[in-house]
Order: sequence, then structure tokens, then C-alpha cells
Amino acid sequence: MQKMAELLGLRDECEEGTVGAPAFAGSCLADNRLNLDVYPDGCHRFLQLFKEQQGEVVQVEFLRLSSNDCLLDTTLGSLPHLKHLKSLVLKGGLARDEFGSYQHGSLTSLPPDFGNLRCLTHLDLSFNRLSTLPSCILHLPSLRVLLVSHNSLVTLPEDFGCLSKLTFFSAMKNQLKDLPQSIGELSMLQDLDLSENALELLPEEVGNLHNCTELDLSGNRLLSIPESLANLKSLRRLHLHSNLLVTVPASLASLPNLSRLDLQNNCLRAIPAEIQTLPFAHVRGNPLGETEPSPQAGNCKASAAVVINSCMSSGSFTVTSEGCRVVLACGIHFYFPPGAASDPLRIHFRSFTPDPQWVKLRHHDVLLSRVLELQPHGVQFQQEVQIWMPYVSPQTPHQHEVVVRTFSGQSWTDLKARVKQKRKSEKCVAHCCVLHFSWFLVVSRLVQNECKVPAEGTLLFSSVDPNIKVIFPPGVTKEPRSVKLQVLSVSAEEIEEITANAGCRASPLLYLSQDSTVDFLKPVRIQLPLPPRVTGLNLDRSRLHILHGDLEGQIWNDITSEVVLEFTHLYAVFEVTHFSWYWLWYTTKTYIGGIAKKVYERLRLYQVNFIALQKKRDPEQVLLQCVPKHKVDPVLKKLQDRYRGPEPSDMVEMFEGEQFFAAFERGISIDMDRPDCVDGRLSFIFYSHLKNMKEIYVTSSVDRKGQAVKGQVSFYRGAIPESIPEDANKRRKGPDSLWLATLPIKLPQLKLRDENPGPLYGFSFPPLNLGNAETGYLTQANLLSIARRVGADWQSIGLNLGLTYQQIERIGYNNREDLNKQILDMLFSWAQQNSEDPDCVSKLITAMKESGRQDIADEVEAIIELGQQKYSESIRRLGLEQESSTEDSAIAMI
Repeated sequence: MQKMAELLGLRDECEEGTVGAPAFAGSCLADNRLNLDVYPDGCHRFLQLFKEQQGEVVQVEFLRLSSNDCLLDTTLGSLPHLKHLKSLVLKGGLARDEFGSYQHGSLTSLPPDFGNLRCLTHLDLSFNRLSTLPSCILHLPSLRVLLVSHNSLVTLPEDFGCLSKLTFFSAMKNQLKDLPQSIGELSMLQDLDLSENALELLPEEVGNLHNCTELDLSGNRLLSIPESLANLKSLRRLHLHSNLLVTVPASLASLPNLSRLDLQNNCLRAIPAEIQTLPFAHVRGNPLGETEPSPQAGNCKASAAVVINSCMSSGSFTVTSEGCRVVLACGIHFYFPPGAASDPLRIHFRSFTPDPQWVKLRHHDVLLSRVLELQPHGVQFQQEVQIWMPYVSPQTPHQHEVVVRTFSGQSWTDLKARVKQKRKSEKCVAHCCVLHFSWFLVVSRLVQNECKVPAEGTLLFSSVDPNIKVIFPPGVTKEPRSVKLQVLSVSAEEIEEITANAGCRASPLLYLSQDSTVDFLKPVRIQLPLPPRVTGLNLDRSRLHILHGDLEGQIWNDITSEVVLEFTHLYAVFEVTHFSWYWLWYTTKTYIGGIAKKVYERLRLYQVNFIALQKKRDPEQVLLQCVPKHKVDPVLKKLQDRYRGPEPSDMVEMFEGEQFFAAFERGISIDMDRPDCVDGRLSFIFYSHLKNMKEIYVTSSVDRKGQAVKGQVSFYRGAIPESIPEDANKRRKGPDSLWLATLPIKLPQLKLRDENPGPLYGFSFPPLNLGNAETGYLTQANLLSIARRVGADWQSIGLNLGLTYQQIERIGYNNREDLNKQILDMLFSWAQQNSEDPDCVSKLITAMKESGRQDIADEVEAIIELGQQKYSESIRRLGLEQESSTEDSAIAMI
């Protein structure tokens, strides 16, 4: 918000204000500002103010309303009366659903006379339900900042470029499939954020945004980017990560002001040398892991940072006594201060998926990152080295905190970390300082409170629940010792669901530890809140149990008879001399230990479904998901329009951070070059707070002639079995079995591979001769040969051939159950439209190259070369001059 405020020159507009009842509306209106989005009935308050003090309200220049408000539609009709309005925020996302996700607002359109707000310079419509951009926005002549992120926009208006004063535009997290050519007319645009959409190509006109300093295209489906981006001389930051790019133009290296180029997580087959040799920001060594550092990297005063990831997860760099900054391809940053290393030191790094057999997550930990290994192991630095590690932001409750966990070769240690998130579209970063190198990973753990206990005693309480206290009396220890406290709150609903007993209740789960193996000299006094809905007034002492658990939570002992319990109205107080897990239960069960163990294990496990879905328009594209139980139904509902597939698997239970594998069997294979492919099987790490999704292409290892291939995808825990019996799904038993689920998939028959296709499945095409005699013809038979090789790339090829998105969508819809017909319809529709174009064949070759199908481009060029040879031979044989009619002497190639 600060950046947008600076763009507007109106810094104060971003500050939160408080406006209550009309009684003190005057002081708010005196500043021409109404911040009503912080109230659940903000629209009601606005309508009341508008009715009672309309003369003052119409002078308002800054207005914030929540689009989650039920009276929003009524309020919209009054907004065009605010002729002096400069900034308007109608955002959703101020409330969360039962799963913790932001709820989008109800805004789907704006009134037509909204365009009368001639002074409006800032408009924020984020987190709403806009499927199209309201046309009235295009009539706002002063608009400079427009935010429509987290909506459902599929396209932008063709005349979007009429917003000539726009300097900041964010459409992040929509469903944009293309951009209008008029976007190049936004001559004043400085910041363009189109991340996390569905863009597959960009118009050349993007290169006309000469004032653009930051362009974010990450998280799309871009196969290529136009050469015209090299015209953006003001560009400083270009984000292209998480696309499908095969290559990038070398001309990007000529951008004079570029300071960041992010190409991570693409399909780059080759990186132009000009890109690789760009200067790195404060980098010594080569982040691509070359054996020798590049000359540019040795200059710590370099200003550009280029982050490139070509599936490279290991390498090395050199540190000298001068110190330096290093940026690895995986986004990890280092700062070595001057004097950290006395002699030049070669650091080897490796980033890899954690192995749960040796990366032991503690109780209720959440794994957030890959493991970073730095060698030489145990190297000691003379000054602290700073490390910034990116990680996935956890959606854990407030009782968790993020730490960097390091392994010294013998034990794991948690390092306090400072965390930050630069932008919502970027990963969070954990920052820590170390004096030695080993293994590092980022973990979310239960909030840990700690203190040093002196001989005179002290008090320790939980920051999660201040009602939980540990009192150390004088003389409790001879030597000072460190004590740590962690708390896990457990809701009554969870207890009731797991035990199926409405009478069972429990207090927060308390874990205490110390750095000494000796028990305390005097009893330590612990205060725990009574379980929910239990007070000292209605307490039945026969139902109250104090449980003590071992370090692994495997054994729970009822120690009620071994301690002295004291009660207040809200708390239970008892004394112990040794530390571990403590739990206060209120239940009628006589053997409480077994119930506690069951509940404790369920708190650390997650019920999970596996899903295998096939795209309706391209059945060879398969989506794999690992979904927690409570998310299965909404996920399937969200995907049902685009995917088809079997029902979810049987419910299985998995640990947070557990690794599992997916294997395709019975004649189905995947691309072995995938970085997550292990011996032909895909590797996953289960995160309960994120959907584990991989969208891949599967193919048959046998030639499918006239018949479909039936196969299955099986999910396995831990070690990969050498062979899987056919009845694996039936025999799957017990929580410790290797296989977790087996789901069927079916690949359709490939009719295009038939030797004699005959009438093409209902398609009847007139004879076609593309091109001319001198350059060579492509005939109908040639096109059929090409179609056999197109496969799932047909949409990208069609777009590169010049077909519109509407045409592509129509072709896909009309032939939605048959991939072969989609390909043929696209290819022959284009051919018939361009049969008179003498350059159509060269355009076809270019489109294939731009779509990453050099193999087809080579085939077409070979056909054309053969045609040219035949034409030349016919000219010589007939003795005709070059000026003779090519129409009479043309020889069609077959």
C-alpha cells in the first residue's frame, strides 16, 4: 500500500482510520476520509451518514468499504454522487471461511454512472467476484492506480488502453488468458502485475510500455515472450518465474536498467549466453554452479541480480576475506561479512527434498522448505554469516512460530529466525545468523517460551495462553538451567469428534523440557486452565485426571493420585519434579490413558484423499492431488468443469512433512527428465495446509492402435517397492503398508496413428495446396501427417498461428470429447483461412518453433525442401524460364 500511496502522491490515504456512529462523523469528514471497512456494518453506517449529512459526505475524497458487506449493492447507487472522490477501496477478503481462506466480496459489477467520478485516481476492487472489468471504469479520466487482483477476470476490454494516465495496474490472481493489443497504449504505466493468471502468450504491443519499471508475469502458462520486451528501457525488475518458458530472448540482456530477472521454475532448455553473463547483484561465484566463478560475479559492487533455475539444485561458489553476497538459483541468499573467512574458501551447496528417515520432525512441526546442505561440514567462520531461506508460508494458528532448524551431524538445533514477506505473490523468507555450516531447513513449530532458572527461582508463562504458568520456588536448583515451555490448544469439538463422547473435555496440551537430566530439587508448581465449560463451582473431582506423557507421546499415565491438586474457579494447580507432556482431562472414562494416546496421535496425523483427474479436453494431461479430508469436496467441485476422473481414494492418514510417491503402471509412463521424478515415480512431500498438486502429461509406452490403454496411478509411502501386484488396492491393509491408494486412469485410443484414417472421423476437407510452387506446397496429406504429431500443444500452436482465443475455445467446446478432432479442426480451419497467403507455410513453421515444437517445424521444412527440389527439376526438365507461369508447372507434393 505504501508503494501505491507514493504513486498517488497521497501517502496518508493508506492509513487505517476509525469511523463510528454519526455522532463523531464530523471529525472524520473534516479530513475528507471515511474508513468504514473495519466495521461489519460499514455500508449501513455510510448510508446513514449519506442520509443525515449528505452535504458533507459528498465532499469525501477517500472512502474504504468492505465488499463482504450485505448492503453493498444498495451503497453502490450512492457512490456516483461523491464527485470529489479521489480514492475508493471496495475490497473483499476481510473475512475468512471455516478453512481459513479469505472470503471474496460480493461485488460483480459497478453502476453505469460510476464513470462520472472524474476525480478518482485510485480504485481497489481486489478480492471480489468480477468476471469482466466494468465498462464504466474505462470512463474514469484521472485513474492512475487500478487493483483488481483476486477476482475471476478472463479477459480485459479491447479498449483498455484508453486509461492513458494509469501508472499502476495489478490483476494478480485472476484467470486472464490473453491481453488486448491496446495495453501498449498505457504510455505512463510504471508497474504491471499480471502474476498467477493463465496467460499463454503476450501481444507484441507490451513492448510499447516504455515507462514500465516492474513487470510481473510469474505463475502463468507462457511458452515464449516477445522480442519487443527488449524495448522496455526503463524496466528494472522482470518476474518470469513459474511459467512454461523453453527459452528467452537474448535481447533482454541489453536492457540498461534491469536489476532483477527471475526465471525460476520454467522449462528452459537453453539459456542465452548473454543472459548468463549478466552481472549479479553482490554475487561472488556463479549461481548456476560452474566450476569457476565468472568475472562479473567477482565484483561485489555489481548492481544486477539474475536468478536462473534450469533444474540446477547444486553447485559451488567462492568466499574470500573481502566478503560478499551470494544468491543461489533456488532463491537462498547469503551475506559473508568482510573477515568471515581468512582464506579463500570454496562453498559447495545442495538443495534436496528432505528424507523423513533422518529429518525428524518434532511433535506438531510443519515442514516448510527443502533441505539446504552446505559443505565443508563444520566449517567455522570468524564472523556470523547471514542466511535468508525462502519457505512456504504456513496457514497454522497463532500458536506456531517459524524457525530455521540446523543439523550439526549429531543433533538438530533450532535457530531464532526473523521472517518477512516482500510481496503477497512471493514466498516468505526466514533470516538467521550462523557461525558454522551443515544442513538447514525451515520449520513451523509450537511457540516456545523459555527462561533461565536461577537458584532463587523464577516464573515462566505461555505467550499463547498466559493462564498457563510454571512457578519455580527458591532452591529449586543449584546450578542455573534452561527451561522451555510449549502449548497446544485443543478445541472441545476436536476432542468430541475423535472420542465420539460429548462428555470428554481437555485443557491445552502442555510440554515442558529442560537442558538438564537431573530432576528439580523442589517441586515445580504448574497452573493449567480447567477444561472448557468446567469451573470450580460445577467440578466433579472424580472425573478430573492429570495425565503425564513420555517424550514421544506413546504412553500416557494417570498421575492424579500421585499429585496434590488444588482448584480455583478457573484453574487447576499441581506440583511435579520432572518435565514432559502434561494434560488435564475431564471425562467419565475409567482408563484415560488409551483415550489420550488416541487423541494425541490424531492431532499429529491428517486424514488424506488421493485424487487422479484427467482433463476433459486433453485426457493425456493428468492432475494428481493429495487433499486433506476437509478439502476434498470443495476441491472436486472447483475442478469438475475442467477435469473428469474417478472418485477419491479411500481415506489414509499421513504425517506433516511425510514423503510419498506416485507411480504410473500398465504401459503408462511420464517424462523421466522431471526434477521430481525418482526412478519413474513422482516424489511428493505432504503438507496438510497446502494441496499437493502435480499436473503432468502421461503417455503410453506402447503404440496404441485402435484401442484405449487402461492404467492406474498408485501412491506409495516411503521406500519405493520394486514391483506392485495387480491386486495392490485390494490387499492394502494397515497404516504401515507401503501403498496408500490406487486409482484408475484411461487414455483414449489414438486414432491419428491409424495407417489409413479414411474419412477423418466425420471431417471432410476440400483439397488444399498451401504455399506456392517455388517455395513448395503443403497438401492435405501433409497436414494430416503434421496433425498426428501435434498432441496436447494444439491450443498453443493455434494461438501462435493467429487464431483468436474465442476460436480456440469454440473448437475445444465443439469437439470437447475428442482430442483428434480438436487438432484437425484447428489446423484445417487455419489452413482454409490462409490458403491464399503466399507466406502461410513460413508462418506455420514459425508457429511451431514458438510453441516449442521444433520437431514439427523440422518436418515441415523437410517437406518444403523436397518440394522445392521437385519444382526445380521440373523446370529444368521442361526447359521453362523462371518467368514462366508457376501455376502451369506446379507439382503438388504428397
